[in-house]
Amino acid sequence: MSDVFFNGELAGTVEGPQEFVQSVIESRRQGKLSKFINVQYRKVLDTVYVTLERNRLARPLIVVKDSKLLLTQDHMQRLRSGEMKWSDLIKEGVVEYLDCLEEENTLIALDEAHITKDHTHMEVNPIAIFGITTSLVPFANFNQSSKLNRGQKSQKQAIGCYTLNFPNRLETAVNLLHYPQIPLVRSATQKLIGDERAAGQNIVIAIINFDGYNMADAIVFNKGSIQRGLGRSTYFRPYAAEKLRYPGGQIDDILLPNKDIQGYTVERDYRLLEEDGIISPESEVKGGDVLIGRTSPPRFLGKLDAFSSTANIRKDTSTRVRYGENGVVNKVVVTESEDGAPLIRVDVRETRNPEIGDKFASRHGQKGVIGLVVPEQDIPFTASGIRPDILFSPNGLPKRMTVAHMIEALAGKVGALAGRYINGTSFLSEHAADLRQQLFELGFRDDGTELLMDGRTGKQVPARIFVGNMYYLRLKHQVADKMQSRARGPIALLTRQPTEGKAKEGGLRLGEME
Repeated sequence: MSDVFFNGELAGTVEGPQEFVQSVIESRRQGKLSKFINVQYRKVLDTVYVTLERNRLARPLIVVKDSKLLLTQDHMQRLRSGEMKWSDLIKEGVVEYLDCLEEENTLIALDEAHITKDHTHMEVNPIAIFGITTSLVPFANFNQSSKLNRGQKSQKQAIGCYTLNFPNRLETAVNLLHYPQIPLVRSATQKLIGDERAAGQNIVIAIINFDGYNMADAIVFNKGSIQRGLGRSTYFRPYAAEKLRYPGGQIDDILLPNKDIQGYTVERDYRLLEEDGIISPESEVKGGDVLIGRTSPPRFLGKLDAFSSTANIRKDTSTRVRYGENGVVNKVVVTESEDGAPLIRVDVRETRNPEIGDKFASRHGQKGVIGLVVPEQDIPFTASGIRPDILFSPNGLPKRMTVAHMIEALAGKVGALAGRYINGTSFLSEHAADLRQQLFELGFRDDGTELLMDGRTGKQVPARIFVGNMYYLRLKHQVADKMQSRARGPIALLTRQPTEGKAKEGGLRLGEME
């Protein structure tokens, strides 16, 4: 006798557990039981588990019986004509939903060509083995799996247009790409999540060394491309100040602070404030400038202090632009906080062009920082006069095995020349051989290589260089946010050592470990 657990509770026992499990599955396929009921027999424990709990992750699979798919051509035609729906396939038992429990006792084929006598199910679409972002990587089935994980991670960090109502929002820190483009080589998933969700640009890439400036994953950028707007973005940073109430009836004041208050810095810090103590939009600001003038009552008064002259000295608690940042005041919002106190929010924007140290990546985990920005006339050029936007190091390919990086560059070249989108959906993509044939018909070598001339010497580069079109992402890791230096500055009161952190004008610690 085998124990039967239903939703984790012992429900009873059963003779012939395997026959019982099979009868439950058959009843589910015939529609006698819920389509979401799942059952598993564990031989080691001699126990049957039946689950019908909510919030289990279940996915659809096509049933395979005796090495044959239950889904026939007749089904396909009726689905196309609209006679049949997805729900009808489930009612007929052609498709069923399995959770991780029942999936353990199955063997699932990727496609029809791989079905053997041992297989029990087949994927509805092989791309279903990936998550949403991973399925966006074109030709993903040609990549090493660890690079695929890095590639999808890069897509999450890419700068794009995250929402269309961004002028009406106040986020903590926002990057917006000025000219986002739809990828030429794309997966079918891109259509499902929307083309406006794409967060990168189509560029021309050449795989060539450039004086060692693109070794160790760095990339060399064409200065002309940057001047034409490649990778240009705006960074938004909001600042806020609230008019707080304190015990004893005292409140903060939003105003242009007087010189006799405690903590007043220098007059030029307050130069941009209007009479109400708030900065006006479109003012140019830099680190230390006051955006919202505010004074607060002195805290922690003793019994005797209440009658002394120090009791009336207020403190400067103005909101200032962060040290090391600069920009233009984008908008000023005067509103109320959740507690009903007056709240002022100021949004500061800064246009950022790609510079040395900024991070870029393709969708295949090939990420790197700019090592050099080269004047356009010095960049190697092809016979047809094309100057690549990015020079990518050839050493980034052999060990990493990101073959899809090369295929995408080739496919992008075909797409750009033929004026069409290329289907790069994993497992269902256009064949590389067909793409090579099309490239050949378009008047180029089928392997994607071209003769390059060195822009500095005018001589021909001795080897043929792989040149293609790729979708590149600008990532949010920018050198402007990370650069930190100091000669002298504030120190901590207790230890007399420099303060810690970039925001506090801190120093970098060099201890014995470093």
